[in-house]
Amino acid sequence: MADLRAEKCEACTQSTPPLSKTDVVALRALLHADWTVGDATLRREFRFANFGEAFTKATAIALLAEEQGHHPDLEVGWGRLAVALTTHKIHGLSRNDFVMASKIDAL
Repeated sequence: MADLRAEKCEACTQSTPPLSKTDVVALRALLHADWTVGDATLRREFRFANFGEAFTKATAIALLAEEQGHHPDLEVGWGRLAVALTTHKIHGLSRNDFVMASKIDAL
């Protein structure tokens, strides 16, 4: 399977099917071990020494999201950052979620 970091997120439509469970398992294996798959969500929590470091990482992810046109939910707190990816338009996970996760891993 190709390196997800080399891919670019592509616009989905409401007719884009969510990934199958088999595809989710295969793509999940390509990511950092801290990513978890929940109900139509791909999630990772980062820990930092302080709020500033968490905010800096959140900012880097926000800039990446703008570049890719695929925006995660970010929750910033003192010393932590939670990232949740889903494709709202299809109410499930798409390849874009895994591409973004891979790019976040590379930051």
